[in-house]
Amino acid sequence: MQTSSALSARQLAAYAAFAQSLADRVRPLSRKWFRHSLDVETKPDDSPVTQADRQVEEALREAIASHHPGHGIFGEEFGPSHAEAEFVWSLDPIDGTRAFISGNPLWGTLLALLHRGRPVLGLIDIPMLEERWIGLAGKATRFNGEPCTASACADLSGAILYATSPDIFSVAELAAFDTLATQTRMRRYGGDCYSYGLLASGHVDLVVEAGLQPYDYLALAPVIEGAGGVMTDWAGQPLGLASKGRVIAAATPALHRQAMQVLGAAMA
Repeated sequence: MQTSSALSARQLAAYAAFAQSLADRVRPLSRKWFRHSLDVETKPDDSPVTQADRQVEEALREAIASHHPGHGIFGEEFGPSHAEAEFVWSLDPIDGTRAFISGNPLWGTLLALLHRGRPVLGLIDIPMLEERWIGLAGKATRFNGEPCTASACADLSGAILYATSPDIFSVAELAAFDTLATQTRMRRYGGDCYSYGLLASGHVDLVVEAGLQPYDYLALAPVIEGAGGVMTDWAGQPLGLASKGRVIAAATPALHRQAMQVLGAAMA
């Protein structure tokens, strides 16, 4: 991913420091609700939401409005605000709410900064494990402050494939995913955003999902790309606010091409 010509390395570093301060700010807030009694509501899209999701996003929005009042926000729980702005923050306060409410610690907070519609910063924070990945356009992804690298896997036959759940796919998408999975070394379910962090650190080779919203995937692309991987939609197009929510994250360009070809043929 190339750094936008209008953004200097110094500006990106400043935004990265701010993003990390946001994650630091809300870690204790989400942690205090974990494995405690929660009121769980069902949103119109049938996904669950709790007071933890809302409180974390409110805290993120307040901090962004205070420090960068001209920036827009696209958040899961409270929707878009000035999404036409030059800079827009994408917020998923608790990615993996189902994991959160069932006591599984592999949920995270996702933050992305878009500049003129392109994600130039992505952060995955896993509060209960105190693990964090941050990716910046044109820079190497860092895991807990140290550079990390995706695997060298270049063939489906050797790939470890992840998806959060078979339930995220339509009937046709699941059939295509199954076709792909039969050609890989192994398939595993679970992880939500954590799977993408594992890919960036070289433990997982391929993540394929569908039905995602922008706040689910925008933070992930800079992390994957800064680790040497590739992340696009199923047609190979870059991810943005208007993407359809089908994503492929792969450790290498060769693996990405193979996965895209299998999925494309299966969906034809």
